[in-house]
Formats: sequence, C-alpha cells, structure tokens
Amino acid sequence: MEKMEIKVLQACRALRVRADRKASFRRAEEKSRQMKEFRELCARRAPMFWVPLRAHCVWERMSVTLTCTVMGTPRPTVQWFKNGQPIELRTSPPAKYKIRNEYGMLTLEIRRCSMEDSADYSVVATNDFGQATSFANVLVKEYEGLKAGWDSVSYPSLLPSYEGEFTSVLGPVFTREKESFRLSCSVSSSLERHKPNVQWFRDGILLKDTEHRKLSCEGCEVSLHGSPAFKEDEGFYTVSVPAASGHQEQTTYMFVKDAPPESPGVPGSPLCVQCHDIQMDCLVLSWIPPSDDRGSPVCGYYIESFDTSTNQWIRCNEIPAKICRYPVSGLIPGHTYQFRVTALNQVGVSHPSKPSDPVTTRDPSLEDRTIVIPYSEGRKIAVNKDELKEDVKVPSSPRNVRASEVTEDYVVLCWDEPDPRGKEPLKYYVEKSISGSNYWERINLEEPVSSPRLALLDLDKDKSYSFRVQAVNKYGISDQSEPSAPISLKKVLALPPAPGHILALRDTKTSALVQWDKVEATPEILGYYLYSRKVGEEDWQPVNNKPLQCTRFTVPELQTGKDYEFCVRAVNEAGLSERSPTSNPLNINEAIYCPSAPYDFALLSCGKDEMTICWKAPKFTAGKEILGYFLDQHDSMEVSWQDVSNEPIPSRVYKVTGLTEGHFYEFRARAINMAGVGKMSEPSDLFKCEEWTMPEPGPPYDVRCREVRDSTLMLHWEPPVYTGISPINGYIVEVCEEGTEAWRKMNEEPIMESHMRISELDTDKSYQFRVLAVNTSGPGIPSLPCDPVVPTTKEGTNEIEVGVDEEGFIYLSFENPEPVDNPQFLWSKDYKGAPDSDRTEISTDGNKSKLILTNPSEEDVGTYSVEVLNTDGVSASHNLTKEELEELMRKSHDVRHPLIQKISGWNVEVLENGDVRLWLQVEKLSPAADLEMILNDKIIQNTPKRKITFDKENGLIEILKEDFGEEDKGTYTAKIVDGKASNHFSVTLIGEDFDKVFDESQKKQKAWKKKKGPHFKEQLHWKVTEDCHVIMICKVTNTSKETTLKWSVDNKPLPNGQFDNETGSGTLIIKKFTNEDKGLYKAVVKDSRGEDTTELDLTKEALSASPLKCKGTAEGIKIYSDVKYFTESMNPVWHHKDKKLSSTDRLKSGSTMEQVWLHIINPTDSDRGLYTLELFDGKDIHKRTLDLSGKDRAKVVRGLPDLATIMVDKTLCLTCHISGDPAPEVSWVKNDKKVIFKDRYKLDVKGTVVTMTIEKICAEDSGRYCITVKNKYGSEIGQVTVSVFKHGEEPEELKNTPDITANLE
Repeated sequence: MEKMEIKVLQACRALRVRADRKASFRRAEEKSRQMKEFRELCARRAPMFWVPLRAHCVWERMSVTLTCTVMGTPRPTVQWFKNGQPIELRTSPPAKYKIRNEYGMLTLEIRRCSMEDSADYSVVATNDFGQATSFANVLVKEYEGLKAGWDSVSYPSLLPSYEGEFTSVLGPVFTREKESFRLSCSVSSSLERHKPNVQWFRDGILLKDTEHRKLSCEGCEVSLHGSPAFKEDEGFYTVSVPAASGHQEQTTYMFVKDAPPESPGVPGSPLCVQCHDIQMDCLVLSWIPPSDDRGSPVCGYYIESFDTSTNQWIRCNEIPAKICRYPVSGLIPGHTYQFRVTALNQVGVSHPSKPSDPVTTRDPSLEDRTIVIPYSEGRKIAVNKDELKEDVKVPSSPRNVRASEVTEDYVVLCWDEPDPRGKEPLKYYVEKSISGSNYWERINLEEPVSSPRLALLDLDKDKSYSFRVQAVNKYGISDQSEPSAPISLKKVLALPPAPGHILALRDTKTSALVQWDKVEATPEILGYYLYSRKVGEEDWQPVNNKPLQCTRFTVPELQTGKDYEFCVRAVNEAGLSERSPTSNPLNINEAIYCPSAPYDFALLSCGKDEMTICWKAPKFTAGKEILGYFLDQHDSMEVSWQDVSNEPIPSRVYKVTGLTEGHFYEFRARAINMAGVGKMSEPSDLFKCEEWTMPEPGPPYDVRCREVRDSTLMLHWEPPVYTGISPINGYIVEVCEEGTEAWRKMNEEPIMESHMRISELDTDKSYQFRVLAVNTSGPGIPSLPCDPVVPTTKEGTNEIEVGVDEEGFIYLSFENPEPVDNPQFLWSKDYKGAPDSDRTEISTDGNKSKLILTNPSEEDVGTYSVEVLNTDGVSASHNLTKEELEELMRKSHDVRHPLIQKISGWNVEVLENGDVRLWLQVEKLSPAADLEMILNDKIIQNTPKRKITFDKENGLIEILKEDFGEEDKGTYTAKIVDGKASNHFSVTLIGEDFDKVFDESQKKQKAWKKKKGPHFKEQLHWKVTEDCHVIMICKVTNTSKETTLKWSVDNKPLPNGQFDNETGSGTLIIKKFTNEDKGLYKAVVKDSRGEDTTELDLTKEALSASPLKCKGTAEGIKIYSDVKYFTESMNPVWHHKDKKLSSTDRLKSGSTMEQVWLHIINPTDSDRGLYTLELFDGKDIHKRTLDLSGKDRAKVVRGLPDLATIMVDKTLCLTCHISGDPAPEVSWVKNDKKVIFKDRYKLDVKGTVVTMTIEKICAEDSGRYCITVKNKYGSEIGQVTVSVFKHGEEPEELKNTPDITANLE
C-alpha cells in the first residue's frame, strides 16, 4: 500500500512539473510574440501623403498632370478615381490616361482634356495598416476665341498650341510610273485650326498644291495624293505638324518603279529632264540616266521637243546622244517648249521620260538692258538702256569669243554682245579656222543665229579650232571679232568609279541598312543607285529609281529570314559606274539589342536568414539567349542597394543568403545577352525575412501559356519550392479576365501534372491564370498570375508536321514562323521532359527542327511538344496515336522496301505465226534495274527460240516463244529489282489454260504454214442434190501449176475426185450415199511449197457439238455450244423450260462456222431455268442442255451515290456492294478511260465490298467514274460523278444533294 501511495505521489509531482514547464513555455512564447509584433509595428506604418494633390484649371485640348507623394510600409497599392469611379486603363479611350508610380511619386496624366474631364479626382493608397486618400479638382475651360471674333489670322498668338501627336506611322510607299500614289498618317486630335502650319516636304523642299498633287488635312488625317506618278516624285517625304515645342515630324521614302516595258529588255526611262542657258533660239538640256538597263547597257539617248503652238513631239537628234547633256538649237524665239528623253540599248527604246517644265525662248540680256524707274502712286516706267546711248547704225564687233561648254561630242560657243550694239535686233555669223592655218570658213551659211550661242556638233576630235564672230543688223555687218583661243573636243567623259566598302546591317525584320563610301570624282556625280538580290539569284533588282544623295539607306520590304546581298553604282552625266563589290550576305531579321527588364518577382520560400526568389524573363530579347542575370538586394532599413552576386546568375530562381531575420528586403535584376546588359527592372515588393512554418505549400512559379490557339491553350508551371508539412498531391488552376479579380476554378479536383490543357475560352477576351498547390493541409499560396493572353491563333502559326522522309524514317518536324538566328528548339514527350535519346534523334537545320523515331514501336505513342526559346511563345504539339503510328510504320516500310508497281499483269497472246507472247508492264524503271526470269523454279535465259526482252524505259517485260510445247508448261515468274524497290510477278500456264494456248498456237502455226503454200479457203462440206446425190465441196487458194488435190475416206484413196487448178475448186460426188459410204473423208492439197488438209466426218456421230457453256458479256449472258463445222441443215432450235424460243430484242440467236449461240440481253430472274439446244444431223435430233437455276450474274447491289462532292487535299473513298456467283471480276474507268491503281489510287476488294480510294484529291480527279462487275452469267455497271471544290468554296452540288454516301476522310 505504501509503495502504491509513493508511486501516486511521484506521478502527481511529475505531472505538476510537466504542467509548470508547459505554462512557462507558453508565457515565453506569448512574450516573444508580443515583442515580434511590437518590432513589426515599429517598422510598419499606414500610408501617408507627404505631398498631396493640388487643383488644376486648364483649357480644353490641353494636357494636365496630377502629382502627389505617398509614404508607407509595406509599399501601398494605389487606385485612382474620377468622381468616385475607378479609372481603368483597359476601358478608357486609348492614350487618354497615363498612370505612373515611381518610388512613391504618383502621377496621373490626362491628355487632350475635354469638358467631360472636369471632375473631382482622388487617389487612394492602401496597405495592411490602413489607407490614405488625397483629393484634387480639375476644371477644364472651353476655348471661345473664334466665337468672340478672335481667329488664328488676326490673333495667332492667342490660339492654344496644338497638343496632338501622331497615332500612326508614315510607312514607305511603293508605286509605279503612270499610277497614282498616296501618303497619309493620322494624329490624335483635329488639325482643322492648324491647317496653315501643316507642311509636306520632299527631299527638304516644301511642296505646294499643283494640278497633279493635292495636300489634304481633314480632321485627324493628313495626306498627300498624286496622279500620275513619275520617277521624279521618288524621294524622302516629310510631314510636319505643329507642337507645343515647335513642330513634330515623320519621314518616309516613296519608291517609284519603272513602268512595264513595251518589249522585254528595253531600259527604263530617263528622269529629271532640265533646261539650262535658255536663249532666243537654243538651250542646253540635261537629264539623269535610268537605274535599270534590264541586262543591256544604255548606248544613247533620243531627245524630243514639243512646241505648244504645234502640239507635236519632234525628234531633235538623229544620232543618239552619248552623255546625259545635249544642246538643242533651231528654236523659234518667243515660243514655249517642253522636252523629253528616251533611252536606247541594243534591245530597243525605252518609254519617254516625264516632260520637262515648259520654257519660253527669250533674250536673257533684255532684263540687264532695261531700267525700271518708279514714280507717283506706285507706277513704273521701263527704259531700254540702248535708248540712252549714242545712236549707232552698224554694230561694233562682238567680244570675248569663247567656249562655254566642251564635251566629247560638241562645243557650245558663246560671246559677248557688241558695245555699243545699236537699237536694232542683232544676229551673228560665226567662222572657224583650224589652228595654225589662216583659212576661215563660215559655219552658218544659211541663216545667222539670233543668240550669242552656237552649238557645234561636227568638229573633228583630233583637231584644234579658233572661232570669230560678226554681228549684223538691218544697217550692215560689223567687223570680225578677235579670234578665240584654240578650242578642241574633250576626251571621252569618264564613268565614275564604283563605290567601295559596302556594308549591310540589320535594321528590322523586313529591312536592312546599307552604307558605302562617298565617291569623289570629276565631274561631280549625280547620286547613287542601290541594288539588291537574294543570295543565289543572278539578276539585281534596283532599290531606288532616283539617285540617292546620301551614302546610307534603309532598304524596306525584304523577306524575313532570307539572305540578301547589295551593291551600289554611282551616276554622272556619262552614265552608271561599274557595280561596287557585293556586300556580305545578310540574313534579314531584327537587329540585335539588349534585353528588356525582368519583371514580376515572387517569394518562393523563406528561412531565418535566406530567401528563395524568382522572376520572369524579359519580354523582348531580340531572339538571343539570355546569358544570365545580375541581381541586387535592398534592405528597407538601409539606403543603398547591394549586389547579390558579382557573376551572372544563370537561372531565374535564386536563393539569397546572409539576410537578417525580421528585416524587409526588395530586389531588382538586369538581364544580359550577347548584345550587353539590359534595362534594370522595377524593384520588387518588400519581402519579410521570416522562416515559413505554415503547413500549406508555397506558391508555384513560372506560370506560362503555350500552344495558344483559338479558344484553347496549354498552361505550364513549376512546382513550389516550399511544399509544407506534406508532399504536393495536386494543383488547382484559377482564371480571371484581365482587369478583374474574379478568380474562378478551372478544375474542382486537383491534378497531379504541372500542365493543363484549357479550352472553351472566348477569343475576344484577355485572360490571366494562376495556380495553387495542394497538400493534405489544403491549398497553398497562389502563384503570380501569368501574363495576359488572348486565346486566338496568330497569323502564320505553324503546327508540327508528321510524316515519313525519303529514307523511310518517321519524323515530326516544326518550322519556326518567327525567324531568329540559331533558334533553340525544346522538344518534350507527354510534357515530361525530352524524349528518350535512345529512341529519337533530333536535328536542327536553319529555322526548322526535326525529331526522328529511330526505332518506332508502341512505346513512341504519346504527345510530342516543341517550344522555340527566346521567342514570343512559339510552340506546338501533336498527339501521336497508335493508329497513326501504325499507318506511318506501314508507309515507312513501303519507303524502305518499295514495291515496283504493276501497270498491266501478265498477258498471254498467240501471234499470227503461232509464236506465244507473254508480256508484263510495270512502272518506269531506272537504267540500273535488273530482271530475273524463272520457269518452274529454274532461271531461264534469252535464247533464239525463247527471246526475253526487258524495256526499262517503258517497264515492259516480254517473252516470245517459238514452237510452244510441253516444255513451256508451268509457272513463269519475273523478279525485278530497281535500287531499293523490288517485286515479282507470276503467271501459271497449266491445265486448261495451257491446253487452250497450245491448241491455238498449233492451229495458228498450222494456218501460218498453210498460207505460205496452197491452203483451203473453204473447208470440206457437203450438200444433197435433187437427185439425192451427195456432193463434197472444198476450195483451195494460192495454187500453182504443180498443186494437186487428193481425196481419201478412212485413209483409202478415192480416185474420182475432181480439182480445178485455176479456180481452186475441188468436188467429190457420191451418187448413192449408203452406210458403206460413211467414214472420215479427207482432202489434201499439196505442192513443193507445202500442204493443207481438210476433213469431214460422215459417220453416225457426225454431229460433234460440245455441251452448252455460259459466259457473261457487257450486255448480258451468252449461252453457246462449239461445233466442228456448222451448216444451215443442222437447223438449231432453242428451248427454255420446254418453251420454244424465238429471236427478239432481248433474245438473240445465231451461229458461226464453229459455234451456235443464244444471247440474253439484260437478264432477269425470269430467265433462270433449263435451256435446251436441238441440232439435226440429217437423220437424228441431238440435244444439249444447261441449267441456269441458282446461278447469279454479276451485279452492283448498293452503295454508290449519284454524286460525291469533296474538298481538295482530302481522301475520297467510293464503296459499293456487289454480288454474283461465281465471284465477279471488278474494273473501274474514269471518263471512259481505265483507272490504273498506283500512287494515289488504291483498290480494295473484301468479299462483296469493293472500295476505291483516291488520296490527296485534286481538281483533275473530278469526273464520272464507272465500276464494271462481270462473271460468266452477266455484267453490270455502276456510276458516280465526283466533284472536287477548293478551300473556302461551297459547291452548289453540296447544297442540292443532302445525302452523299461516299466516305470522306
């Protein structure tokens, strides 16, 4: 008892000690919690506006910015309100509001204020410890300047400045000569009040409205329209609109291509025709050569003039001008002219250039000789200086004779007028003299020139000349001027040197920047022509058709992902230089730039002194791989940021160590690629360094959308780093529309995979998704939402292609629709990682990746997906099913072990001379094809008696056998091998088949031999005369003088036979025919060339008729009996079920020398039964019977429709059911031509079901198809019309034919 009491006391003491310890632990824990909360309260605080909002008053169409400063820990969330309603950027007008939150400074910019923007605005800042609000009023005043009489003309300084901005880009424009063109862009607000300040420039020259060019400014659109376009209109176009700080501009280039040539190979038209040094009867013309000579260099130019008084174009030069400058003389003073130029090469003449501006011939010195004297009221008096000078009758000599222009073809001579010149109009005579001689020759004998200019086109290039001039008026002629200095033609004007150092650089996905060295040459160049071509092409395509004045140019409208090369040619008046060295090939793609900033930092796990954080990759990477990240951290208790690591962090998940427990930290990062370090990200939220002990799991991370298609996408995520107290047993996916917080579950039950196919989404909405991990304690912290996504299929999206390559390998391939340099393709199977490397082989060629199944089996069934890294989510997937894999394996076997296709099976023919021909035709074979012929398992060779022919070009195999006999009986097999392809084809000649061929061969051989010598034209037959005499008659042909005819009966000679050698007639008369005369009668005709025999059996069994036979025909059934020799005296009679038959349209009877037949057209069930043939042999009636009861002729029972419509590239299956006993033969025809079953055409006969399949059907497959079934009891034809229509079309037949029984795959 004492022991028990002691134990009870000890137990009670232990319980008290344990209870005291638990109480002490609870008190310590409560005190620790209170101290922790106290520290947190000291570190955190509710939001407070350090600088509040202030009110604003603005004019309409101006912008206003509301600004305030907020403080609070942790960082508060901010929401702006207008009259108590939240401001949502997604639902607001585009570019109306701009909200920023930069380190506590909050700004709301309201652009283009209207009267509706007058309101009370507020901003609310909220965190866990409270919220704060700041208010401000915005008053927008209406501008009433125009209403009050203040306008932009009278008071321009009082108009508000234009606050709009460009809302569209002025892109490059492409047009062609003689077509119209239009350049336009839009702005954010109307320019009605600022029209005078809207300006257009071309190559820096201000443009005005003209007859062919209209400038427009309507509402918010600014445009320039012109028609027709000329190459002179090409150039840089700039539009300038007013702005608060002056003006804002956009510039683009308009390209004008050459008009289509009238005939191939002629050059493009010249351009920029201009007139210089305009005189009373002459001028100098210049132009620019075309950029495109179309393969034949320009060898000259023709100039045409247009006198407005005659309205005719007249050619000015018969000999083509060699350079782009030419003097035009012989003009009429005071007339208005235009000029145009055509280029000439060896092919022909180009289109004419744009006409020059109109010019009027005049005396340019007249203005210098006129004095204008103003007097009262703005009036003026014009006085000619000649009136003020001394009156001179005969002019003095001209002065300063010289050459104003010298080229290789002409000299333009000029001089100064006489002084004094007199009042009368002057003309001039010019004389020339070869230097060194004193012999002068007048040049213009017929008529003096009216201007102090004269173009000389016929000078000798190897001589030097001096010139002198005389002036003449109505009073007389002046003295000779002083001779000019010696003048000679210049050497040939040199072409400019080719530009050097051509460098092509990337610009955008569809353009390239090309630059080159400036050409320094004399004469000065007129500009540069730029050319481009794809690598591998021969012809260069001109980029510009008006010379560029710069040495760098952006070439637009190039194909992304293609390789281009460029060259440049300089231009001067002599023509185009040689092409510059070709630039290095350039792959057209976006220029490489530094990546954008990472974003969306998240806390994945936290310990006492460490945090695991993650972030999202930059949205823009220029298609280049991110090499790493530089991560910075900031303790909220400190001022400066610190580097987390000196080396780039390779992944987007990183554990930051060495932190202080209880402190708050924020992070920021920068990405790096091969172009350099990108922008710094925005700081993350403040994360508290406090060890996680919660039982639920942490957030999943890296939630991303892939395979985005119409209404569906594939969502991926990574498992959480912190799993809680138990392992993860599933995930919940939630969705909400962008801009809302209405999250809803996509799956009620957790899923185990870290991916999920989401479907049935609206294609006009933007969605966000987030994921929650679940363990035994429940769902954990939700992940950060993924980027907003609209479930629509992007233009140009590619899918995975599945097929069998030329080597027979099954492959899955994918082509990246966004060309990048060295794309990285990431393949996976069932979204569980890369496919088994032992079973697959992955290769990348340019922008295409290919996955090959090296050893295909059922293990390869599954979903294969591919993702292209460093792109905008380019991805795709394909579910490879068991059935599809089996089909691919079958195709793979066919490719690796191809069968040579048969066109026509073995055919057996007996030629006229009795030789037997066996032939077979297959598809076309290569010259390396090999043939092995086998007869009864023995290889046979080509011999004189058995000729074997193998025509590989036509796929024809032929055996020609002479003296066909027993040794030729058996099975013939042709084994053909052509590379990988092989096949064998057999035919058997035994039994009845052999006997039939042998008999026919013997018969024809015998007939052939007969034809060489005398032979019977008419076989031996008999007739009975009125005197009851039996006469046996035959007739012989091909007789000669030595031909004899001998008669016999039962091999006993008959001497009383008669034979006429000339007519070939033979007769044997038996006056009284008795039983003793019965026997086998034979007549033999013979000479040195050969012999022939004919027999007639006149025994009791004289009638020899085979049993009735039956065979099918195209019209019905034919019943027949073979006889040795038919005569009318046999009197055939047909019976059906004891009923005598007579010939009708359905029942036709007849006979030949060797056959008696009955033809039943379109037989029916009533035609079943017993058929009997009666034949009379002159004494008795003989019967032959055939029972057709229970036999079925061939029929098409059901299945084929009248019409089948199908879309191109689909597979058509035409299926029908047939019947017949015996089983009928089947054949198909299309439009009356036999269908050959090979390639896309397949035939499948399974019992009574016949299926014809046409794969990848096209328009050529349309037509009427007929199936013919045939057996010995008859045949039948079924028909169907196939109509093939294109994608996107709905055929009329489909509307009018509700039931189509053809299977369409």
